[in-house]
Amino acid sequence: MMNGIQLQNIDLNLLVIFEVLMEEQSVVRAADRLGRTPSAISHALARLRQTFGDPLLVKAAGRMKPSPLALTLIEEVRPILRGIQRLVQPPEPFDAATSSRVFRIAGPQLDPLIVELAERVNSAAPNIRLEWVPQSQSTYAQIADEQIDLAYGNATTPLPDGIRDKLMPAIKRFVFARKGHPAASDWNVHSWLRWPHIVVALPTTASSDAVERRIASQGLERRIGLRVPNWSAVGPALLRTNMFANQNATLYHLSPDLDAFEILEPPIELPALRLRALWNARLDADPAQVWLRTMMIDCMEHILETAHGRLEKLGLNSRE
Repeated sequence: MMNGIQLQNIDLNLLVIFEVLMEEQSVVRAADRLGRTPSAISHALARLRQTFGDPLLVKAAGRMKPSPLALTLIEEVRPILRGIQRLVQPPEPFDAATSSRVFRIAGPQLDPLIVELAERVNSAAPNIRLEWVPQSQSTYAQIADEQIDLAYGNATTPLPDGIRDKLMPAIKRFVFARKGHPAASDWNVHSWLRWPHIVVALPTTASSDAVERRIASQGLERRIGLRVPNWSAVGPALLRTNMFANQNATLYHLSPDLDAFEILEPPIELPALRLRALWNARLDADPAQVWLRTMMIDCMEHILETAHGRLEKLGLNSRE
């Protein structure tokens, strides 16, 4: 994309400003982040537009929206800037207690993990900021380009080169429903399929697809009553409907309403859930990365053990 532009005409500072503008989508916020004046950022944007022959960012609905060319350019610019940064900046010593670093984490909205990690980080490193970003089809590329420090998700897909992972123990799925659900007194595969199901459809994971494939392999078919992009609405929806959710107790272990659910053994064997942490292999020994990674893996393991323990008190074994 940049091959047709003479290298001597490219100011690397402009590329830095372009990256921040793409992230902030605001001249004022970009200026504040870079310690520059808004007029200086506007001037830089004008030079970028002239260099690339494209508006790049256009005001719309109170924000600056990237053009198609800008979206293509940023995917090429980011790895270039990360590579230059590694060349010219020696690694800084990392002290969590005094660091004001911003860590970006990608993953589904797993509230227990977000809460647990935020609590631990705030206690050990009060000046560090965590930013959660949605999981997407570009998550692996963002890890590779060091736009994301750490990610997590279901261990359902092969990893590309350059990505390391840490697998968590598998956790069994159960069927969740509201307490007193009419199917609970006569629980079998037919009553399980008689009522609609809630599906959490996450980008980049095949978790719900794995359940669907398992059901289809038995020659069965279920009815979807609600499809949502994350888990936050699952519990409240279950409590107010007669729907089922084929989930694991990790999602509910922080909820005081766990006793309000019927937690039923699946009438057919369902694939277990297995979480994993993901990071850039180049940063495997980076002190800040090791600190954050260790903290998050500890949180994930604690959440799993807490979930297992709560289910064991109810006479259920969730360990695979």
